[in-house]
Amino acid sequence: MTGQRTARAVEVLRWTVGLVVLLESQRTFSGALSRMHNAGPAGTLGWVRLGLSGPEMLAALLFLVPFTVRIGGYALLLIIGLAIVIHGLHGEFGGLEILVLYGVAVFVSLVWRQEFQKRFS
Repeated sequence: MTGQRTARAVEVLRWTVGLVVLLESQRTFSGALSRMHNAGPAGTLGWVRLGLSGPEMLAALLFLVPFTVRIGGYALLLIIGLAIVIHGLHGEFGGLEILVLYGVAVFVSLVWRQEFQKRFS
């Protein structure tokens, strides 16, 4: 019984983090589209946000599909790690804890899935 409850809990975690990351990526993408044609650093930042949020949306979708969880999960870990580095290099430390939390949730989902598959293969 505990195994079933754990399986459900990890699936709820996966769906929650996948949908939240998808929603936040879409918001970032939409915001970046509206500021993309600004001059100077604001325009460049818009392109960087597009470059990260577009693939992040795709990775979040892949993370939600049962057959592509691993591909989407590893892509999300890479993108979230890159976002943490970029924020850190710009001295923007507010909000990094959320990115770390997303990364940990994705990591837990991936590890659990691999362990589950080993146990029942």
